[in-house]
Amino acid sequence: MDKKDYYEVLGVAKDASEAEIKSAFRKLAKKYHPDVSKEPDAAEKFKEAQEAYAVLSDKDKRRQYDQFGHAAFNNNGAGGYDFSGFDFSDIFDDLFGQNFSGFSGFGDFGFGSSKARARKGRDKILKVDLTFEEATKGTTKTITLDVNDTCDECHGKGGFDEKTCDKCHGSGTITAQQQTLFGTFMTRKTCDKCGGKGVTYAKECKNCHGTGTVKTRKELDVKVPAGVDTGNQLRIAGKGEAGENGGPNGDIYLEFYVKSHPLFERDGSDIYLTLPLTVSEAALGCKKEVPTLDGVIKLTVPAGSETGDKHRLRGKGIASLSSYGKGDMYVVLDVKIPKKLSRDQKKLFEQLAKTGLDEDRAFKNLQDYLK
Repeated sequence: MDKKDYYEVLGVAKDASEAEIKSAFRKLAKKYHPDVSKEPDAAEKFKEAQEAYAVLSDKDKRRQYDQFGHAAFNNNGAGGYDFSGFDFSDIFDDLFGQNFSGFSGFGDFGFGSSKARARKGRDKILKVDLTFEEATKGTTKTITLDVNDTCDECHGKGGFDEKTCDKCHGSGTITAQQQTLFGTFMTRKTCDKCGGKGVTYAKECKNCHGTGTVKTRKELDVKVPAGVDTGNQLRIAGKGEAGENGGPNGDIYLEFYVKSHPLFERDGSDIYLTLPLTVSEAALGCKKEVPTLDGVIKLTVPAGSETGDKHRLRGKGIASLSSYGKGDMYVVLDVKIPKKLSRDQKKLFEQLAKTGLDEDRAFKNLQDYLK
């Protein structure tokens, strides 16, 4: 039998936004929910709306549906999309303003068990200070942190001598009758005795006091790659807070802060060094020792150099995190003019004033403008 178009079921356009799709499903769920609607085909329409929303609210599933239609899901064996594992609880929490884990009679609609699910532990962010050299060359840092880790004695369970909860009979939920504006609902809520685990323990773990986690101080040796900069983060998987109900640990994120350098300035993978020169060195030319990240080199400064002249040293910069190779180093010249001169030095500068620079184009342009 031909299935209805999912967009038609929800009453939205094919270019509808995620918010529009969610809003349309909420309206249909409120209208056709089996515990509310008296229409004879309410259950079927509610199931159609669920299936349409489960597909169109998932970007990948929606893309498949837009390309292949219902045929994209025919391999599920029922001639359509299998949404039995889809979690609708957030929609109904929002819709009815209650903490609903599920509703009566929903076994046929894919809600399944609401037993407490495994959850990944919380991530942690740590600030790590680095010197300029550590950031540019790479280093190994020992990181000390305090986290709630899984208790070794009870393996995260919180107790010993496990048995099925006698209040929820292992389901993790209890059923209660709830009066709302839409009528009477049979709701499933998290069991307050076992906390949704479905089991209780005859003996509480003394090491963690029943929480399943203990505060632990860890030391981690972390390899910092060459080229990191302030604001860069490094993820260390599985070293964060302990998960819940058997879930995996969270992650650690190291956020780097690089201290400034007295000589070098950084611009991405390139570095800049300002090289001071005397007037005579700039005028006559010279060889200057220049520090780099790889050691000292000798730079030839040509005669007639001026402030602002740049010399590029290829590959003498910083390793790039996003690509192979290194950046470059730029040596920027800064000709220093003496502020105090002896009598003999003044005579030398007076002689230099007669070098014919007034014939230079820059000087001539100024003189022509002033005439």
